[in-house]
Amino acid sequence: MERVKVAVVGAGPAGIAVGVEAKVAGIEPLVILEKAPHICDTIERLYRPGKRVDAIYRGIEVEPIGICRFETESKESFLERMKTWVERYQLNIHLNSEVNYIKRVGDLYEVTVNAEPKFLAEFVIIAIGIFGQPKKPDYPIPKEVKDRIFFEPPSFCPASGKILVVGGGDTAAEVACFLCQRCEVYLSYRRPQFFRINPVNLKILEEKVAQGRIKLLMGTDIEKLEDDNNRVKVFYKDGRVDSYDFIFYCLGGSTPKGFLKYIGVEFDLEDNPKLNEFYETSLPKLFLAGDIAVQRGTIQLAFNTAHIIIKRIKDILSEEAHDQK
Repeated sequence: MERVKVAVVGAGPAGIAVGVEAKVAGIEPLVILEKAPHICDTIERLYRPGKRVDAIYRGIEVEPIGICRFETESKESFLERMKTWVERYQLNIHLNSEVNYIKRVGDLYEVTVNAEPKFLAEFVIIAIGIFGQPKKPDYPIPKEVKDRIFFEPPSFCPASGKILVVGGGDTAAEVACFLCQRCEVYLSYRRPQFFRINPVNLKILEEKVAQGRIKLLMGTDIEKLEDDNNRVKVFYKDGRVDSYDFIFYCLGGSTPKGFLKYIGVEFDLEDNPKLNEFYETSLPKLFLAGDIAVQRGTIQLAFNTAHIIIKRIKDILSEEAHDQK
């Protein structure tokens, strides 16, 4: 197994920021392990072309405290920024490398990659984000309609069709506005009004509604789905029934709790990972960065968690070096 000072799980914005901060702090060797064939998988895969990457999200402005920072820009510009950082700081990223298990071996962590123990690390930072596992509804999805149900935003707009978008956040609003170019779009949200859409998206959504291109189904909740001759029949809890060509669920992501619990991370009574002020878990020298640590934060906040974690690791290394003298 290869010995490294730090093993980072995930090459999204938080993982890359960890690498940048560590390089500048002189903490090496460091390896970043990414299961996808490219960096920033969530943005690469789930953001449609030209979609904004917001520096200020839900009206919350986060002051940068570390090296990594950015202004609101397009998906393409943000990805180019990430690639530039990877090259400038010569980050050691292993793509197509899925971390299956992490276990304590003496004072180190053994990291299993693609079913084989590959690395021994003094520190581990998990930065896999919450969107690795899109949230799905509680009711079952009949196998007959699964090819018409999607849990990721579309990369292109169908030529026509009647589409239902389910959700009340920014992703749902953006998907609905994108699809209404050519399709008849309905947006179902279980609450009577929106409360977590950023002002820009809300304004665009309201314009599309006023133009009749999107029809809002506010205060609606779905009870079940059925096949309807190559369409999806939706039964709402208020008794309404309608059929659609496609359904896009935009329910957000969920923390991959199973993996964290599997490797031994403790959770609190609210089922959140136990973390100290440095985002260190109950496992010593194992940290969480980004969304997985701050619960629905911004990219800038993810960058800041990387700065805090690397500063803490640098302090630990200094303390250990002092104790050895």
